[in-house]
Amino acid sequence: MSVKIRALLVGDYTNAPWHPLGPAQEALERILGGEFEFTATEDYEQFAQLDRGNYSLCISYIDCWDRSLTPAQTAGLLQYVAGGGGLLVIHSGISLQQNYELLQMIGGKFASHPPFQTLHYYGLEGGHPLLEGVDNFTVDEEPYMFELDPYTPRNVFLEYEFEGERYPAAWEHTYGLGKIVYLQPGHQASCFEPPAYQRLILNGARWVAFQ
Repeated sequence: MSVKIRALLVGDYTNAPWHPLGPAQEALERILGGEFEFTATEDYEQFAQLDRGNYSLCISYIDCWDRSLTPAQTAGLLQYVAGGGGLLVIHSGISLQQNYELLQMIGGKFASHPPFQTLHYYGLEGGHPLLEGVDNFTVDEEPYMFELDPYTPRNVFLEYEFEGERYPAAWEHTYGLGKIVYLQPGHQASCFEPPAYQRLILNGARWVAFQ
């Protein structure tokens, strides 16, 4: 029997104005549970204590648009990734942007979104390893608009279409010795249902966890 990879999932059960952790946790455990062993928490202090010896993967699904991490929590997450840890940021997990250091590490910030609607997602033309087994897909979702950090090189590998234009929906890059993947879909439980997106989540988790 193979040993599962330990993963820390951080979100909000009680203080989540838009994206409670529970539904996302259930979906992620179904998608990743065959290979990853989860510890889920809403205790942000876990960021301050992150250690690659304990967790090969950290998933951010936090919903903290109105507050920032403490300096110790920020430093812990930065050191974890820079030291070789893997960070998978899903949907509202990008609210880590409340700390400018984490915004720069992730490579972009949420700016706004038009109303929840049906969106069509398209993989990078020419392909990318994270798109292995991933077909284009459609799902009802919030069309997040981003301001990408001009100082952070990133590889956008997924886009969505809105009013005839295409916008970034997922990207990856390295930070120090670690890897980061951001995936935009994930507003509610149904957003995790397309098989193509489930495969993309699995690919992303593997990508950042295996250095």
